[in-house]
Amino acid sequence: MDRKETEGALEAILFAMGDAVELDKLAKAVGHDKETTRRVLMHMMDSYREENRGIQLVELEDSFQLCTKKEYYEYLIQVAKQPKKLTLSDAVMETLSIIAYKQPITKGEIEKIRGVKSDHAVNRLVEYNLVMELGRLDAPGKPILFGTTEEFLRNFGVKSLEELPTINPVQVEDFKAEAEEEVQMKLNL
Repeated sequence: MDRKETEGALEAILFAMGDAVELDKLAKAVGHDKETTRRVLMHMMDSYREENRGIQLVELEDSFQLCTKKEYYEYLIQVAKQPKKLTLSDAVMETLSIIAYKQPITKGEIEKIRGVKSDHAVNRLVEYNLVMELGRLDAPGKPILFGTTEEFLRNFGVKSLEELPTINPVQVEDFKAEAEEEVQMKLNL
C-alpha cells in the first residue's frame, strides 16, 4: 500500500469511528508498524494544517482522532443542533483537579482531600464523561478507583496527563499553612 492509499485508509477509519483510535489498532489495520503509521499520521496532520482544512487530526496520548477545527464552529452550529456546553461548578472543578493529579483515586480519598462529601461532583464528572471508573482498589469494601478520560484530555487541550501544569511547591506549602490556620481557628472557637 503506497502512502496516499495508507492516508486514505487511515482517514476513512478515523472518520467512521468518530472517537479516538489507538495507534496500534491503526497500524494493524493498514499493515504497517507503529512508527511508520505515526509518521503517516503526522504527515496528515501537517497537510490538514497547511491546506487550511475544516478538520484536523489530533493526538490524544497514543490515539488519534479527526475533529472539526474550532474556528469553523459557528458554521457547524448553523446546520447541527448547538451542543450542550458543559458548565463545571467550583466544587466539580476542584474534584476534577484532584482526580486528574492523584489518579487512580477513590471517592474516600477525594473526600479526605476536599473535606466534604463528593458524591455529586464525582457523579457529574462521570455523566460528563470527564472521569471514569478504572477498577476497584484491593482493600476492604473494594472502593471504586476513578481517573480521567480521553474526553478530559480533549476538553482541556492536552495530549496526555504529562502535559498538565505542574504545581508550584511554594504554593503547596502556602496552601498547607492556610489550611492549618483555618483548622486552628476552628479549634479555638
